[in-house]
Amino acid sequence: MIIVLAKVRLREDTLEAGRDVLDTMVQSSLAEEGVLEYNFAIDRSDPTLMHAVEKYKDEEALTAHSTSPHMAVFQKAVGEIGFKVEELTMFKADDGTRFI
Repeated sequence: MIIVLAKVRLREDTLEAGRDVLDTMVQSSLAEEGVLEYNFAIDRSDPTLMHAVEKYKDEEALTAHSTSPHMAVFQKAVGEIGFKVEELTMFKADDGTRFI
């Protein structure tokens, strides 16, 4: 499994404008084969910080996602809105063990 964690800096005035873009990206990404999880969350202690959590079956699924047409549309849109990626980290992991 591949896990990608990201921190994205937002301008407070652009979060609402980006909501539809984010929702579309989540829906499109979850429809891809090999995408196990894909979501964004606003940091409760800093409303200008958004966290992304992505999980992929394997590196091939991540590559397919990264080169998908909706990724190109998403990157253009968030660039125009003013979202800035501050951190993007990829982890290779096993399937994990559920605690609950």
